[in-house]
Amino acid sequence: MEYADWAPFYEKLRRELGFAMDREEASAARLRELLPLAALEHPLERVTSRLRGKEVVVVGLAPRAGPPPLWRRPFTGAGIGTVAADGAAATCLEAGIVPDVVVSDLDGPVASEVNANRRGSLVVVHAHGDNREALEEWVPQFPGELAGSWAGPPGNGLLDVGGFTDGDRSAFLAETAGAARILLWGFDFDHVEEPTPELAARKRSKLAWARRALSELSSGSRTPLLVWRRDGTLVPYSDAGRDAPSTR
Repeated sequence: MEYADWAPFYEKLRRELGFAMDREEASAARLRELLPLAALEHPLERVTSRLRGKEVVVVGLAPRAGPPPLWRRPFTGAGIGTVAADGAAATCLEAGIVPDVVVSDLDGPVASEVNANRRGSLVVVHAHGDNREALEEWVPQFPGELAGSWAGPPGNGLLDVGGFTDGDRSAFLAETAGAARILLWGFDFDHVEEPTPELAARKRSKLAWARRALSELSSGSRTPLLVWRRDGTLVPYSDAGRDAPSTR
């Protein structure tokens, strides 16, 4: 998705959830400083080289979803790509799947993402106003190929192709990179596991926006966006269904 199309949606989201843009900008600036110079060069082109023309499975971390059963799905022959949203990298690795791309704001089990990066995954690290400490801790520990993203205008080495949470941002990235189809696996908007009612309410609010973001993508793109159910069926994405994504 073009930034000009995405920006008005994000501005509404930012105002409702109270994200301060100056904090976003500060984290993005620090991410640019922490990333190796090579990570700032042609980030979208490098992602595109891994995903263009493929059926891309975006892997979320819904409870009990497990890894995508790539061996079961009768793909069309276009080739299979995988994008793991944050902690879903661990789920993939446990099943012997090394994701082509990992999308992360570093709030999950980051060690598994470092492991995936060491094994060949390109990790797209997302900077936002609340993860400055995680950027400082983890970005220097990634040994492999990196790219960066943030929630403002793309440029100076950082991406913004749309999306809000790691899961829906993964789908936006796959669409922009030229995926033939996008299959959402392990997404659930309706079940929240948080330790306090306050955190649960905030999580539900974020998931509601993530659901809306994917609806925007589905309605505005020619790339088919499908939900891959555990019974093996594929259904078109619908923001009304319970098959739509929960991203962590």
